[in-house]
Amino acid sequence: MTHGDQHGAHGAHGAHGAHGDHGHGDAGRDHGHGRADQERLRRWRLVLGGQGADGTGCSLSAADAAMDRTLEALYGSGGHNGSGGSGSGGSGAVAGRTGGSQGAASGARSGGLGGSAPQVARWLGDIRTYFPTSVVQVMQRDAIDRLGLSALLLEPEMLAAVEADVHLVGTLLSLNKAMPETTKNTARAVVRKVVEDLEKRLATRTRATLTGALDRSARISRPRHRDIDWNRTIRANLKNYLPEHRTVVPERLIGYGRAARGVKKDVVLCVDQSGSMAASVVYASVFGAVLASMRSLATRLVVFDTSVVDLTEELDDPVDVLFGTQLGGGTDINRALAYCQSRITRPADTVVVLISDLYEGGIREEMLGRVAAMKASGVQFVTLLALSDEGAPSYDREHAAALAALGAPAFACTPDLFPEVMAAAIERRQLPIPDKAMHR
Repeated sequence: MTHGDQHGAHGAHGAHGAHGDHGHGDAGRDHGHGRADQERLRRWRLVLGGQGADGTGCSLSAADAAMDRTLEALYGSGGHNGSGGSGSGGSGAVAGRTGGSQGAASGARSGGLGGSAPQVARWLGDIRTYFPTSVVQVMQRDAIDRLGLSALLLEPEMLAAVEADVHLVGTLLSLNKAMPETTKNTARAVVRKVVEDLEKRLATRTRATLTGALDRSARISRPRHRDIDWNRTIRANLKNYLPEHRTVVPERLIGYGRAARGVKKDVVLCVDQSGSMAASVVYASVFGAVLASMRSLATRLVVFDTSVVDLTEELDDPVDVLFGTQLGGGTDINRALAYCQSRITRPADTVVVLISDLYEGGIREEMLGRVAAMKASGVQFVTLLALSDEGAPSYDREHAAALAALGAPAFACTPDLFPEVMAAAIERRQLPIPDKAMHR
């Protein structure tokens, strides 16, 4: 089964779970093994695409046939070049999902979405009808990758029909410079919807986590009882352990301080805007806006490729930040770190977060030297290979190992883990690296 076929199977199963009224979705549970076998054949028929060669002998209901046409338009034998029949649920001939010579020999038209924005927009509406949101987003991504539909995203009609997610935002940002004026307002609306959804998901927990970390980082030596940090107090007084009483005499109390008003920590987000880092750029922009809203933090956002752009002044609106980026191009980490280093005035109270896959196009030894110098001055330096839900991307392992040797281990970080990583950096404790084995 090809890569496209696997997505077709995923889509068929997703639709079954979300829309059980199509075909015989619940029959297997209600009517025994015969119905279960029929449902299994139905699903395989949707995966394989018919043409009499799938071996299932299974016919489709009208709703399933429409669903089958939406799958065929994307994962059919002609899906790689975008030519052929319509992708709408109401039209388009069916060809075997696995491709091959039989369909061609029989004269059947292959699947495809063609080059028409209205036609693609109809197809986008159809897949939202038949599949749940998570599957729709996968199919949209596949349509852009397999059929080369990026240019059609410049059409307002198509943008209005898509299911917006982080990956779509990344694609739109990569097309930003080529986007006509008639499309920009629609594109900004799509991006703003995604950004607002991310802020709702991430902002409250981020502020709460970092506020606690800032409070704990302002320790006092004569705390009130409610402000005593018992874990640190016990560790500091272990030498005063009395075995006969099985207790520790706390000669020195360590407490949580209450962060006074004013800036307590400086945070510098240094973000690689090469094409492979699109999702990370989106999340970093959202987190940058959230951090900038906290009075106890002074936040700077720097994006770079072979040039460096300081977007700090735009942090009150992450959509402006995103449209100020330019995805693609080369990478000069050394130049970006040189700029960040020049803006550090309180190294002992500064956290620098480099978000990059570490494929350096600049001067490697200078880059590593700058990291070493910042750490020696007291800066907390964090290296994230990615800030996304997709795990570690391809990255330069040699550079990652060199940074780890300097005490700045490189690891991929999910958006949900990012507040904990920042809290650990603020408190100067060990970072919560999710998979240390991967970064040895």
